[in-house]
Amino acid sequence: MTLTEIYEAQVAAGTLRADPAQHAVLPGLEALRVWVEANANRKVGLFAGLFAKPITPPKGLYLWGGVGRGKSMLMDLFFANLTIAQKRRVHFHAFMQEIHHGLHEARKKNIEDALAPVADAVIRDVRLLAFDEMQISDITDAMIVGRLFEKLLAAGVVIVTTSNRPPEDLYKNGLNRALFLPFITMLRDRLEVVELESPNDYRQHRLTGAQVYFHPAGRVQGEIAAIWTDLTGGAPGEALRLPVNGRITELPRFANGIGRASFWDLCAKPLGPADFLAIAAAVRVLILEDIPQLSASNYNEAKRFVTLIDALYEAKVRLICSAADEPERLYIEGSGSFEFERTASRLREMQGADWGKGSD
Repeated sequence: MTLTEIYEAQVAAGTLRADPAQHAVLPGLEALRVWVEANANRKVGLFAGLFAKPITPPKGLYLWGGVGRGKSMLMDLFFANLTIAQKRRVHFHAFMQEIHHGLHEARKKNIEDALAPVADAVIRDVRLLAFDEMQISDITDAMIVGRLFEKLLAAGVVIVTTSNRPPEDLYKNGLNRALFLPFITMLRDRLEVVELESPNDYRQHRLTGAQVYFHPAGRVQGEIAAIWTDLTGGAPGEALRLPVNGRITELPRFANGIGRASFWDLCAKPLGPADFLAIAAAVRVLILEDIPQLSASNYNEAKRFVTLIDALYEAKVRLICSAADEPERLYIEGSGSFEFERTASRLREMQGADWGKGSD
């Protein structure tokens, strides 16, 4: 079956809702699937050999559009039905963290071009790389990604990626952005850039009218687990490690743009505004569990919680949480309780059915 036929079968079965914008993307993905399956074991690009005629891979795909339009679903459909072993799907942040680790190890060995063995290791294992949520906010990533992609594409690796923004908006207003511009040109030249123009926000539809704030926390583990399963399609999730000012901030579970953590995972650690801004930039929905009663006894944790909510609010991240009590009763006495009124108001606003609509 072609991807279009598989998609239409899922629509007929009621597991997907027909969307013309999604449907229009499928023939391009099908053509990529056919080519990759036919050529997965043939040497391409730089590895074609001295006497073999090199095979030119087709352009990859850069699929961008608003949150909840089905970009990740389409990539997952493509990936799941690609019958080769040499494939990998990974969140872009997590992939870049692996690259940074590889560079660190190569530099310890005094390798002159530390990126070469790192890229070679990727090339050795895959013919198809699928990235979810490409975004560049870190100057270190911005300086590395161009050379890395150049090596991958020259070796014949086919790249499929999703993003919430067009290539021209990557690393927008970033430090030394002029050095990053050739990478944008490369993306335009080597990948088909396609906007998914669906008017529907399917992730928002699943949450519209649904309860997103639960209390008391100890009685709702089943409800929270069911929401995670629904939003991630049953993915177990894995830790997302985000580089922040030369160190790593970790979100314990992440899948398909959905983050999951406990209050203590994020607010009991010495994290600051930069960490919470990085998390807010990386997720579209955050499930935050076990928010306790707040008071002078956990004042530092409460301050971090306020900062976290501010970051999520400004980024229009959809918040689903379990807490000890209603927002207005979380912090009712002690130093900081008066200032918490704004946070309680934001927590209440973020429960609205329309919260997050229109954000990118």
